Amino acid sequence: MLNQIILVGRLTRNIKVNKTDNGNKIATLTLAIPRSFKNSEGVYDTDFINCILFDNIAENTKEYCSKGDIIGVKGRVQSRVIENDDTKDYVMEIVAEKVTFLSSKKDEKTE
Repeated sequence: MLNQIILVGRLTRNIKVNKTDNGNKIATLTLAIPRSFKNSEGVYDTDFINCILFDNIAENTKEYCSKGDIIGVKGRVQSRVIENDDTKDYVMEIVAEKVTFLSSKKDEKTE
């Protein structure tokens, strides 16, 4: 069995790192990834994919990346259940195992 995914997209917001109850660092980010084909109206749709980063990966990504930067995420898909009153919602998210900084808005301004 294999559970591995590679994504490349733009950060939709600046990253905040929080601490869990047991002291681990955790951050969530959303990648905006445009599709490679146009919809019926001739427009490229964009997918927004949530990713979770832990410890050093979370800290380094927060330090070096900001909204609009392009990053690559290698990780695994994880599902979890969120229970609200009488309903269960199933959430799919990416747990990052490696993040690669591909470009930043700072780089684009100097070119």
